[in-house]
Amino acid sequence: MTAEGIAYIKSLHIIFVVTWFAGLFYMVRLFVYFCEAQDKVEPEKSILSEQYKIMMKRLWYIIAWPSMVLTVIFGSALLTVQPDLFTEPWMHAKLVFVLLLIAYHHVCGSIFKKFKNDIVTTTSAKMRLWNEVATLLLFAIVFLVELQNEMNALIGVGGLIGVSLALMAGIKIYKNYRSRKGE
Repeated sequence: MTAEGIAYIKSLHIIFVVTWFAGLFYMVRLFVYFCEAQDKVEPEKSILSEQYKIMMKRLWYIIAWPSMVLTVIFGSALLTVQPDLFTEPWMHAKLVFVLLLIAYHHVCGSIFKKFKNDIVTTTSAKMRLWNEVATLLLFAIVFLVELQNEMNALIGVGGLIGVSLALMAGIKIYKNYRSRKGE
């Protein structure tokens, strides 16, 4: 295959990676809103819940699923036309993270199915944390692809986790401060 053909496949792979992540990020944001809607009084609760179900269904079946499938198709095509990539240790690590992302996608699908049936067994705060799993996977995959070194990718993800923990601690301290002041 020509370099131009490979560039087209790679471009399509990247485009569908972006739309897949957009779908996952927004899906979990809708999960947050759906959980929060359960705390509303009627008829607001029912109206919001039904609207979020429609939005989740459209997002899941029109954006998230097709984007995942096309990402895998174009990624597999790249590996087919560039089989030497299989010899690279960073590619092995990337594929592990991709498998984790696919598992994350399927867990989101399970959550969606429960919410479709009005089964809510989690909180909006837990869904906010769940959303960060996709962020960590995104960072790991991008660092691996761009740096092509497992250690650099781990350092980058470790730094992200450190910053995330510091932000979470800061938010918790601020919430405690506000609650002591009676706000």
